[in-house]
Amino acid sequence: KEKKKERKEERKRQRKKEEKKERKEERKKERKKDRKKRKRKKGRKRKRKKERKEERKEGRKRKRKKERKKEEREKERKKGRKEQR
Repeated sequence: KEKKKERKEERKRQRKKEEKKERKEERKKERKKDRKKRKRKKGRKRKRKKERKEERKEGRKRKRKKERKKEEREKERKKGRKEQR
């Protein structure tokens, strides 16, 4: 009778151990997945940031070009007025 009880207890302990191990593995997998997800998100974020920076740069270039053109037109207009006099 006692042997039977002992075996039962042993099996119970073994099962608990296995379940604990499985939970640990599951957590490990989840963490790995999360890490990958975070990495991907970070990469995308960095990419988007870079793209925005480039767009801003382009916008500035266009603005400068417009300003230069405007200034040149103003100079031409002033020259034209002086020549008329």
